[in-house]
Amino acid sequence: MAIWQGRSVRKPSGGRLRLARKKRKFEIGGEPTWPMVGEDKSKKVRTRGGNFKIKVTSVKSVNVTDPKTGKVTKSNVTTVVENAANPHFVQRNIITKGAIIKTDLGKAKVTSRPGQDGVVNAILIE
Repeated sequence: MAIWQGRSVRKPSGGRLRLARKKRKFEIGGEPTWPMVGEDKSKKVRTRGGNFKIKVTSVKSVNVTDPKTGKVTKSNVTTVVENAANPHFVQRNIITKGAIIKTDLGKAKVTSRPGQDGVVNAILIE
């Protein structure tokens, strides 16, 4: 289902605003994608201008950067330890930007936006 991101029908005072036109296609948004820990799955979504966004729906591996050496290695995700976006995302193993995940190398903080970038990048914190 599409989400309308146009102007509100109500004024700041609470009165009704009479719109001069109807809704437009360029004002629609999409449902949020909540990437989870699991087998690698992704969706390809067409955006405005004929471009595409790769939305990750579930992920098994992550690109982890070691800040001391600057080396990037691919590691498996075990679970989500902490998520500042929503505490309930930890129970559901949902990965968002800023989430702390447990990998084979240790704990890592997610630096990419998996629901929009199509890849999960993280930086090692231990």
